[in-house]
Amino acid sequence: MSCRRILSLGTAFSIVLVAAGGLPALAEELPGEGVVVKPVFQALLEERFQEYIVLIGLERLGYEIEEPLIVSIPAAHLSVAQGDRTLYVTHWNPLHRQFLEGAGAEQIWQAGVDSGTYTVTGAMQGYLIDKKTADDYGITNLEQFKDPEIASLFDINNDGRADLTGCKPGWGCEAMVDHHLSAYELEDVIEHHKGDYFIQMADTIARYRQGEPIFYYTWTPLWLSGELVPGEDVEWLEVPFTSLPDQDGEVDTLLPDGRNLGFEVNEINIVANREFVESNPAAKRFMELVQIPINDISAENLLIQQGEDSLEEIRAHAEQWIEANAETFDGWLAEARAAAAE
Repeated sequence: MSCRRILSLGTAFSIVLVAAGGLPALAEELPGEGVVVKPVFQALLEERFQEYIVLIGLERLGYEIEEPLIVSIPAAHLSVAQGDRTLYVTHWNPLHRQFLEGAGAEQIWQAGVDSGTYTVTGAMQGYLIDKKTADDYGITNLEQFKDPEIASLFDINNDGRADLTGCKPGWGCEAMVDHHLSAYELEDVIEHHKGDYFIQMADTIARYRQGEPIFYYTWTPLWLSGELVPGEDVEWLEVPFTSLPDQDGEVDTLLPDGRNLGFEVNEINIVANREFVESNPAAKRFMELVQIPINDISAENLLIQQGEDSLEEIRAHAEQWIEANAETFDGWLAEARAAAAE
């Protein structure tokens, strides 16, 4: 995998866009003029597409975008709560709830919570195995790994346990996977491999292409579902029952088709420092309105996987998406300007 996946954004957003055609913009078109936005991201290129879409919109409202800070997910939430950074675009709800509450939720504003309109909807997570092994052995549920014969099919290091390509330490899914293995009494038969996710997945894909069984955790939106297509190359596994950390009451993890993958379907939304949002109605309204189809993100992520993975290329992907959705995007900007004028 490209080492550029862990590089910072450099100076990609250190220059503020000027008005189209080089003409001076009217003051009412730039309600953010003179206000600096300080984004914070995690080191994941696959999230840059939606981050760029949001920042380009804020640029067009006149906000000056400072170079993004690259930190871990918990640190991103903390920096937003403390006001050191302005916003974090890719908060997963409810997966990142622990980071929100740990940082001080009362200081963080979440786009979509009041309106019910989230930046991205329908984000899934779960466990998959290759379709051939699933069909040959009738494997449909994680509980079947209690059978030593089933677990041994996915044993790479010959320790008797199935090897799960898992989560990077510090990601929200790390604690979820560990919780599942404990709740389903699978810790003795499944080893959760933690580390750089994409380096691990490169090895997993290579083993699949060699005809070997594979077992991994993933999420959508992500290019991986275009590389290993569920239903064709791989199959989702169900879990024995719903079990989530700090579960309050009944939590539904069932999909509309009745399958239980063990994770709540998530929304992805923007979180921002509450003081900034209260002082900037244009930014608030724009962030409330931004919606990006999950399939568009997966399609763009596939371009990254195919080699279009420089920051300049990813920003170009975002600009192309904005151009293709110009009427909608311009409508968001118009509503944001109207909110500032009220």
